[in-house]
Amino acid sequence: MPEAIWIDRPDELESLRRELESQPWIGVDTEFLRERTFFPKLCLLQLCAGGRIWCIDALRGGLQALMPALTAAAKRKVIHAARQDLETLYLAARCIVSPLFDTQIAAGCVGLKPQVGYAELVRVMLDVNLPKGQTRTDWSKRPLSREQLDYAADDVAYLGEIAARLDADLRRLGREHWVREDCAALEDPRVYEPDPAQAWERLRGIAQLEPRARARAKAAAVWRERCARARDLPRSWILPDAAIFDMAQSDAATPAALRALAMPATMDDAAAAALAEALAEASRKDLSDQGPAQDARPTPEQRATAERLAAIVDARAADLGVSAEILAPRGEIKALAMGRRDTHCLTGWRRTEVGERLLEALN
Repeated sequence: MPEAIWIDRPDELESLRRELESQPWIGVDTEFLRERTFFPKLCLLQLCAGGRIWCIDALRGGLQALMPALTAAAKRKVIHAARQDLETLYLAARCIVSPLFDTQIAAGCVGLKPQVGYAELVRVMLDVNLPKGQTRTDWSKRPLSREQLDYAADDVAYLGEIAARLDADLRRLGREHWVREDCAALEDPRVYEPDPAQAWERLRGIAQLEPRARARAKAAAVWRERCARARDLPRSWILPDAAIFDMAQSDAATPAALRALAMPATMDDAAAAALAEALAEASRKDLSDQGPAQDARPTPEQRATAERLAAIVDARAADLGVSAEILAPRGEIKALAMGRRDTHCLTGWRRTEVGERLLEALN
């Protein structure tokens, strides 16, 4: 493996941009921190192309100079488990790196384990064992050691060879369009700018609440999302999920009463007052609009239907030699059994491979 080239000056970025312009594909990875922030803090950008590897100090800025190459339609960008990398780069440069070839998606489509990690994929496909010594590195600290740079370089060094082998398998199986569709879905900027008003969908178990409590939980979750974004802090630092459920099922209506429910010590008077107002407004709304969420409990009949649909998915997955999760996760199957028709398995290539079978079973 070639030694990584360290880049931290604007003139070096410009030289790298020119070099990337002549390459047919670029391997991409990022190192970022998110433990203490809402938004990821991009620290390092690793690129691989033409047999060379670069580690770019993203803390110095200037990444816009590379965006023409990283968004050029004629150059494929090879990334493993791309969603977080794309989000981090989008928030840093307001550009979507594309067109994308996600080696994790491709691996699942040829029958390897869904959500397979990069190191495992390198081991399985190339018989190479990657070191794990820097998994807890603070990538914001400078200078980075040679060991850290070597570790970061490993994350892109094998992307080209893995992609070539996966390409061959996809062509043999006739599944190139599977990967194109799933990767294209990750190139939509809306994926990385979700609507704060839908933040309550993250709360597991909200469907089990009574309508009034559900309305309060939704209001608290939306308030938390907006506050976390504005202050760039993790959601749990603003308000833990457990606290949201406690206040949703209580009569607490004042800042003082909310504080008594084990609110974070960091919540100041203004924040407590704003939260109290959000909860009060939720209590004034029409509760008939608080319908069940996706995780509502199915009836016995719906459970039986879900089991029947799951059997169809499992059989089709076995025929195709892929995990059933690739075709239709159990959550989607439950949603279908409960009457929803906006599920992922009824769109694109999945509809052809399994969705039509599921619809026939429902009729």
